Amino acid sequence: MLQWQEDGQERQLRWRSEAGWSAPARVQLADDQMPADVAYRLACEGTALLWRGDFQNARQLLQALGRRLDRPPRKAVAAPASPAEAFHRHRQAQARRARVLGMVLIEVDGNYAVHLRRAPDLRTAIGEAWGPPDGQPCAVAMRECFGLVGAHEWRKKGVEVPALGPPPANRIHAHYGVFSPVRGEYLDLIGAAPLPVGASLAWDIGTGTGVIAAVLARRGIARIVGTDLNPRALACARDNIQRLDLQRQVEIVEADLFPAGVAPLIVCNPPWLPGKPSSMLEQAVYDPGSRMLRGFLGGLRERLAPGGEGWLVLSDLAEHLGLRSRDELHALFNAGGLVVRERLDVRPRHPKASDASDPLSAARGREVTSLWRLGAA
Repeated sequence: MLQWQEDGQERQLRWRSEAGWSAPARVQLADDQMPADVAYRLACEGTALLWRGDFQNARQLLQALGRRLDRPPRKAVAAPASPAEAFHRHRQAQARRARVLGMVLIEVDGNYAVHLRRAPDLRTAIGEAWGPPDGQPCAVAMRECFGLVGAHEWRKKGVEVPALGPPPANRIHAHYGVFSPVRGEYLDLIGAAPLPVGASLAWDIGTGTGVIAAVLARRGIARIVGTDLNPRALACARDNIQRLDLQRQVEIVEADLFPAGVAPLIVCNPPWLPGKPSSMLEQAVYDPGSRMLRGFLGGLRERLAPGGEGWLVLSDLAEHLGLRSRDELHALFNAGGLVVRERLDVRPRHPKASDASDPLSAARGREVTSLWRLGAA
């Protein structure tokens, strides 16, 4: 519970955080009269600001806090000694930024309405992420609410995926907390790689939005099973398969990696970087201890039908950041009793790949995404 004093009385409110943060221990009321410098100092010290002013002014305050966080340090900072150190500094800066900006809070009532001046109607966006209202008000970081609104807009318009064919029937609609397939180059690999002879069944491990399952279905595979553990991903994948009218070919099931049985084609696009995710969305990028990668490669051989293939879709960004070596990846292949039949490569086309201002630009500039065609040794 979030606790504070207001009008001489002790008050409390249920705390909600999609990032899993604990409720702030110190809470101070804030409104349009609070200077940005004061708000910044309090937020950096760990004091949450429960907003009682104009909604649009709170938005401007968040922007002002962001500008202060982006200021270059007063004292010169030594250059990182390695790409891995640059990565860890970048992650620390991201975490601090999220924590400070997450200190501006708003109250959401039991029907998901926000009762602040000039507040937009957020009920639809919040409901898509949180489900039906339970009648209990809560406090939430305003920045998180903006994330809900952004996810709602992305969900409405979707992302065009050329590997699914010509428009309009080639859009994927990501739900809140499910990674959108904005990096289309890996889907081009899925769409172009030669299918195993006679493959009438395929598994899509960690299906997410269901986009890989959909691409395989459009390529003519008669039956695809997509698996995931995230309830939001399961709902999202089923929604997309229904939108694309592929439900007769694709089944989405809850499973930790593999479903029961064996298959002639098993595809997995695991998180690319070993590390701890700081949000549900980051679970598609960061995988503590490379759990999913290790689980897929460790269990693939016994799940392959005779002569079958496993397709591992993986960026080598971790290698350029010093987080995992190519030798370590090949050691996982060997430990799983797998051989590489072919490797198909593509260069990323997303904006960060050519953004010189990105702290990880040197590594991103060398990044290659590969589809490894693996078979039993």
